[in-house]
Amino acid sequence: MAGTNFVDYVKIHCKSGNGGPGSTHMRREKYIPKGGPDGGDGGRGGHVIARGNAQFWTLLHLRYTKHIKAEHGASGGKQQSSGAIGDDKIIDIPLGTVIRDAETGLEIGEITKDGQEIIIKKGGRGGQGNVHFKTAINQAPTYAQPGEELEEGWVIMELKIMADVGLVGFPSSGKSTLLSVVSAAKPEIADYPFTTLKPNLGIVPYRDNKSFIMADIPGIIEGAHEGKGLGLRFLRHIERNSTLLFMVPIDTDDIDKEYRILLNELKQYNPELLDKSRLLAITKSDIFDDEMITDLKPELPTDIDTIFISAITNKGISELKDKLWNKMVEPIQ
Repeated sequence: MAGTNFVDYVKIHCKSGNGGPGSTHMRREKYIPKGGPDGGDGGRGGHVIARGNAQFWTLLHLRYTKHIKAEHGASGGKQQSSGAIGDDKIIDIPLGTVIRDAETGLEIGEITKDGQEIIIKKGGRGGQGNVHFKTAINQAPTYAQPGEELEEGWVIMELKIMADVGLVGFPSSGKSTLLSVVSAAKPEIADYPFTTLKPNLGIVPYRDNKSFIMADIPGIIEGAHEGKGLGLRFLRHIERNSTLLFMVPIDTDDIDKEYRILLNELKQYNPELLDKSRLLAITKSDIFDDEMITDLKPELPTDIDTIFISAITNKGISELKDKLWNKMVEPIQ
């Protein structure tokens, strides 16, 4: 992954600000030498906040950021004046980012909308000034609340690509080639395994000026859910796709078996992935003639809609777009 500008995982230490202490000031004026308490409240400490930014598509800008710190709240002042609130520290992150506590693994939240904000670490509340503690018995309290302490800790940010269609297949199954044909994306294409080392996104134009987003996910191998190959690093990107396009080359020894392996990897990783709309594309079909394709059809999976395509000759590409669009707009039965 060295040298790539796609970063989908970062671990950052976040530290909010302390709340400012309340003031113990006593009112002292020229003709009021022994006035009562007038100490103001301390200011709230700054939050550490994650904010969704649709202009970002990677966590690259946070790759070398290990510590993020908000400002402390200021102390309360005289004449019941409150201390200044500590400046918040806002982290802009791409849509589809999940934030977790690194120690417990618990999810803090996920960013799915532009401008959405999640407080990662809350700033401490400011302490109350002595004016709040005045009573009939104690009319000149000399104490005030200290500010609440800050929150700090390591958090993990994981980006899950948000796309309409996710391409699922073994390495060299033609995913990158298809993406390059149906969109303006220019992924690296070569005839060897794991050419794609990072997800690639492309906007696919459709009828009536419509479009949808397609994601080329690095190839899956058997055992990916256990971390084999590129493993879990990229399986999580499939979670965000509304429709999954499985891709198996036509010259595969057993198309049904290869499809079952891919399906099982998704099931083992997250069974909910099987609830998504699915379509199976038999790629590289230009190398078979019509008679050979007809002979092959009885051997195909019967529990999924299937289409023969060739990104090289554009065979079936228009029909493929129609099928994908219909699956995206129709509810799952």
